[in-house]
Amino acid sequence: MSLDLAALAAEITTALPDVTTKLAFGELTVLAEASNNIRVLTVLRDQFAFKTLIDICGADYPARDRRFDVVYHLLSLTKNARIRVKIQTGEGGSVASAIPVFTGAAWFEREVWDMYGVKFDGHPDLRRLLTDYGFEGHPLRKDFPVTGFVELRYDDDSKRCVYQPVQLVQEFREFDFLSPWEGAPHILPGDEKAVMAPGATSGNPGKTP
Repeated sequence: MSLDLAALAAEITTALPDVTTKLAFGELTVLAEASNNIRVLTVLRDQFAFKTLIDICGADYPARDRRFDVVYHLLSLTKNARIRVKIQTGEGGSVASAIPVFTGAAWFEREVWDMYGVKFDGHPDLRRLLTDYGFEGHPLRKDFPVTGFVELRYDDDSKRCVYQPVQLVQEFREFDFLSPWEGAPHILPGDEKAVMAPGATSGNPGKTP
């Protein structure tokens, strides 16, 4: 029998009057303040049996004053249910580490720090997790350039890998976005080698010059 999420949401708001809940697409989300995240997670673990932390992830909304969401995904094996806890924090803000509540939060928080730059107060080892040593910026921020800031290459002279500013070595060219099989109006390189079909026009395998 499936869990009544609406009833669960009502019980959570009774136990935690300063949070709001949202039901959408058959999923329950608890919206809390960053300053209250440890209490919320503790109550959900101890009173509502959400004892497993599945993941902590982030999201970036640059147009908001508090641009970052920190999202905790919790699982209750006894209820066979999952819930989501969302908090917001701004640029340069910080969130209390969830390690005292869920020991497994350590690497998840390192990943959020690495990808988004959200700091977790009280984390014993807040280092980058996925990017390399010396990496600049946080790559999942919406304002992070797609090409990055530096690139890694092997330098044959020094016989080691070196970092250098990103250089787009391929010059921009004028690309023909028309398919040669769908009506390019000119002779493409190699067409002159093909046998010209009698009466062929542009767009056919044998084009006439």
